[in-house]
Amino acid sequence: MRQELLSLPKTLADDVARNLVMVARLIDEEPEEAYAYSRIALRLASRVAAVREAAGFAAYANQKYSEALAEFRAARRMTGSADLWPVMADCERGMGRPERALAMAGEPEVRRLDKAGQVEMRLVAAGARRDMDQLDAAIVTLQSPELASNSVQPWTARLRYAYADALLAAGREEEAREWFAKAAESDKDGATDASDRLAELDGVEFVDALDDSEEADEAEGTESIAAAELGTADSDSDTDTDGDKAPRAEAESTDVETGESSGPAEAGESRENGSDQG
Repeated sequence: MRQELLSLPKTLADDVARNLVMVARLIDEEPEEAYAYSRIALRLASRVAAVREAAGFAAYANQKYSEALAEFRAARRMTGSADLWPVMADCERGMGRPERALAMAGEPEVRRLDKAGQVEMRLVAAGARRDMDQLDAAIVTLQSPELASNSVQPWTARLRYAYADALLAAGREEEAREWFAKAAESDKDGATDASDRLAELDGVEFVDALDDSEEADEAEGTESIAAAELGTADSDSDTDTDGDKAPRAEAESTDVETGESSGPAEAGESRENGSDQG
């Protein structure tokens, strides 16, 4: 990619490179942001094959399959490479044309792919078979020396996972469990959710400790609100009691005027009765 950018003026090449770096950083977690950066790079240097390829992958990550296919085709015309052939076929699937993806799987370009590209093409072809409700054919498509091999390659986990998923869709649950286990064993980078699928087949349920903590916090919050409401109710009760005290004070003043006095015991007794009423 750096070599391709050397064809541009240095300042322009730096600007394009910065945008391509952001595409690479964001495409997995923030695909929409990555797409925005790819459009800037494309506007700056549409005649650079690496830019067209990056724009294609950004569009693909946002399920803009028609746009992605156009960019991949442009990049392929510029380079003459067949490396993008599998993802181009997958774009055909995304556009609802699995039969065209299958046709591409039989084209001479497939023989020009390296081992990783050929495995990727096999995955796309199996997916196209499933799109056409040809489950048995999808299973057969995935059966290959790469699947049977005990060596772990970058594509091993995804190939085993696809095979397990096809078996499960065909109702072959025991075989599917076996291959989900093999996929999980080879998936050191967490590229698939094979472990979760295996646990699901085994009836294992995971409880998120963070969720429990949040529930406890919520319960404590509810108790705090209840306590606050109770405190407000007690405050209202005290207000009612104070309200009873005012007429009592007037009564005592009347007694003083009439010459009849209330002793301390009587005053205290009255406050208690008032409090009880409150």
